[in-house]
Amino acid sequence: MRIVGALVGIAILLFGYFWVALRWNYSTGERAGWIQKFSKKGWLCKTWEGEMAMVSMPGTAQEKFYFTVWDNAVASDLNKVMGKRVAVHYEEKVGLPTSCFGETRYYVTRVTAVEDIPLAPGVVVPTPSTP
Repeated sequence: MRIVGALVGIAILLFGYFWVALRWNYSTGERAGWIQKFSKKGWLCKTWEGEMAMVSMPGTAQEKFYFTVWDNAVASDLNKVMGKRVAVHYEEKVGLPTSCFGETRYYVTRVTAVEDIPLAPGVVVPTPSTP
């Protein structure tokens, strides 16, 4: 009977740990750039994995932002804006023990296309609108 109680206790602790790790965010924020790679990956647990190129100033080296998407609707939205400048809202989660939850700590929850490209404070280059 003690073994069953110990197993139930361990199961409750594991459930509680995963519940907290999935619900709690270490940080949230937004980043803007161009999606240059986006694909569904994984052996058993398939997740959408992406790479966004971010350039802070024209002529500077780009920084890459690697991210994971769990929601298929968000993945569909990302596929629709490939090649355009976008802003992604993300949640950073720490403590998820396996790659079944994704390859990164950054989980994108929504995406919006960015219409203007800021060059400097007060200097904006509008992007051409598509008909």
